[in-house]
This record gives sequence, C-alpha cells and structure tokens, in this order.
Amino acid sequence: MSVRAVKQAFFIVALMTIAVGRASAQSLPDFTGLVERSAPAVVKVSTRRAAAGGESAQSAEVPEIFRRFFGPNAPVPQPRGPSTGVGSGFIISPDGYVLTNNHVVEGAEEITVRLRDRRELKARVVGRDPQTDVALLKVEGGNLPALPLGDSKLLKPGQWVVAIGSPFGLDYTVTAGIVSAVGRSADARQRYVPFIQTDVAVNQGNSGGPLLNTRGEVVGINSQIFSNTGGYMGVSFAIPIETARRVADQLREGGRVRRGSIGVNIQDVDGALAEALRLPTASGALVQRVVPGSAAAKAGVREGDVIVEFNGEPVVDWQQLPPMVGAQQPGTRAEIVVVREGGNVRLPITVDELQEEATASATSGSVPESGNNTGSVASELGLTVTDPDADTRTRMGVGKDGVVVSEVSGAEARTAGIDRGDLVLMVGGERTDSLAAFTAAVRKSSGGRPVMLLVSRGDVRRFVAVRRQAQAE
Repeated sequence: MSVRAVKQAFFIVALMTIAVGRASAQSLPDFTGLVERSAPAVVKVSTRRAAAGGESAQSAEVPEIFRRFFGPNAPVPQPRGPSTGVGSGFIISPDGYVLTNNHVVEGAEEITVRLRDRRELKARVVGRDPQTDVALLKVEGGNLPALPLGDSKLLKPGQWVVAIGSPFGLDYTVTAGIVSAVGRSADARQRYVPFIQTDVAVNQGNSGGPLLNTRGEVVGINSQIFSNTGGYMGVSFAIPIETARRVADQLREGGRVRRGSIGVNIQDVDGALAEALRLPTASGALVQRVVPGSAAAKAGVREGDVIVEFNGEPVVDWQQLPPMVGAQQPGTRAEIVVVREGGNVRLPITVDELQEEATASATSGSVPESGNNTGSVASELGLTVTDPDADTRTRMGVGKDGVVVSEVSGAEARTAGIDRGDLVLMVGGERTDSLAAFTAAVRKSSGGRPVMLLVSRGDVRRFVAVRRQAQAE
C-alpha cells in the first residue's frame, strides 16, 4: 500500500471516529429545557423544631426510621436553641398544594417554603402519612407554578430520570441517572411502598424533591439513600408518584389514609420451601398466619398456602403483596390465587381496612425444664422435641398447639435457624399439638422432599424446610 493510500485510510478512520463521537454525544439527553420548565415548581422546605434535651439538629432531621441510611460518622452539632432542618418539595397545583416527605416536616413547629423566585411562604400541614413517608402541605397563593404528575407504573429499568432538590441546603441542584429497579422493598417498616431504585445522586436535603422523567413529569418523590458513610453511594430510593398521589388525595379529602388489609402474615419462598411445597419456582408469598376473623380467614386462606396472584396481578416476590393489598380501598372485592397441595385454588375476598399493628417481638421463648416434660422424641429431622405440660405452656404463653425443641442435633435444622426453645406448630400441612401428632406428620411427609416446619419464637413465626438426616449426609 502506498503512503498516499495509508494517509487516506487514516483520514477516513479519523472522520468516522469524529462522526461516531458526535452521534454518541447527540444521543445523550439534554436536560436543560426540562430543568428550566420544572425548577420554578420545586421548593426548598425549611423547618423549625424545638430542641429536645440532648438531641442534635441532625438527629431531629433524620428520625429513627431513616437512621440506618446515614452513617454513624457524620458530625453531630449540639444545638443550644431550636433546631432547624432543610428538605425539598414540589408544588402539584396552582392553588398551593405541596408534596414532600413526612420525615422532612415531622415534629416541625414552623414550616417555610421558598420558591425559585425567592418568595418565602408559610406552609401548614394538611396531613402526614408515616407509612409511606408522604406529607401534603398547603401554602396560600394563586397561579403558582406546578409540576405535572406522570405514571410511575410505566417506568422501566434503564430509563433516564432527573432529581431537583436542595442537598445540604444547596438550592436547585440537578442530578441525573437511570432507573435501576422498580418495586423495591427498601425498608420493612414501609412495606406499602414499592420503591423506585435509581443511581441518581441524592443526599440529605434532597428528601421530598421530585424525580422526573424525560418529559418533565413527576414519577417519584426522592426519599432515601442506602449508605454506610452518610453520603451518596449510588443507591437511591424514590416513592412512586402513584403511591404518593393516592395518599395525597386521601389526606386532602379526609385528613387520613385508609389502606386495605386481608389479615395474613407472609414470608418469602426459598428453593427448599419451593421443593417441599411442590412449586415450579421459588416465588409467591407463603402464609405464616391467618388472623382469626379477617378477610383471609373468611375467604378460606390457610396457613401454608402460597399466594401467587392478587386481583389479576402475579405475586412473584412476597414483598409485592403488601403494596398491592394496601392500595385497595376497604370493602373492595378481589380475588386471590393460592397454591395448596400442589394445585391452584381461586378464592374471592373482600378487603378489610388496615388497623394499627403491634410490632412483633423476636425474643425467644423459654426452654422448658426437663422435669416438666410429658415426653420427648428425637426425630429424623435432627431435632429433639418435647410435649410441654399445661404449666409450661402457660409460662411460655402458648396455646395447645406446638411441641418445643429441646435439642438441635442436625446440620440441616441448625442451618434453617431452628434453636432450643422454639415451638414447632406445623409439619407439612399438619398441626402438631402433641408428640404423637408431630411424629405422625413427619412420617406422613414425603421422603423425597424437604419437610416444611412452621416454627414460632416469641411472637415471630417462620416456615423453614429441613431434609431428613439420612438424605442430608
């Protein structure tokens, strides 16, 4: 090849490289117009609280429900007077309704909203909902700039999103990223929120600000970060606007939020449980407990059922079910599909209203004295269980069901988390109200699959699956 030909080839390659670079640059979204349209409706929320004895401004701004998202090494100033906090929010109607996080305004004696044009307006709380961390504020004014609300159900991982807020008090900071996942359960105490996970940079002060799609529509409220340092680490969570809008509508209309409930305690299904239950995949919500008199009890749901569908929507992950049920208004008629003994069962159900629930205790029950036992049996599951007498049952606070684990000798049982003092309430689908019932249920269960046990420790129940020792070794 001649020198001239080589030069021509290099020239062509250079032109192609420049063209590809320009095309790549042009393919990246330009958020300038979006920010110019949206920023006037984003507000800085400043709060004033009375200082509690020994409580810092930082700890007052970040309640216990969020403290695990902020590292322990952040500086903690000690206030001498009333503490202040800063968050974000956005206007959703020209007459002055504002959405933000509950934790931004919780406990505030005074709330001020500042617009981009530097106007400062006093705000009052219309209503707060700690379960979703949503608060609705109202400022006096008319013809205020407002953001359009989008449809968070249309979000898919990989889509671009933009956050606008006041991280560390730096007003109207814009960050962008992509949707990392949808339907996340970021906090067990907020089980009615199917969070949007993003990689948008969010920090303290961004809370309550809008998460926008590329059309400038609000698809979420920035709420939490997961961090070991107190700063952004690439994992942020936003409340879907569908959830926030439903809460805001109820707060505006009645001052409180009504949620649906069917009255079940549920858990995940792992591979061993799926095998024990003859499920094709490890999916669904396994029912640990059915509340007596609840909607589920009236519909015929049983402990050990696996809920795989609610009102036509598949339940792949057990954490999907609470938001589905909670979104229903009390009195709504629905249908659930459960897997029972290897087959699907359809059950019509009328949704109840969720009542305030007591937090379950994870404390272990007392181990009965050997002298109080009416008998014991060492099972092939690597457990020694005892049948406690009436006095022991009273001391442990348990009814007639269950046998007590007095020794754990099998590796499978230890791996499953069974410990001395646990109460075994069910084996497979059989209640165990005596040693005889326990032994019969173990023998009845199929030898080719793990055996499913319902284990209780204090107020906490959980299904586990344990293989027979002969098969495990």
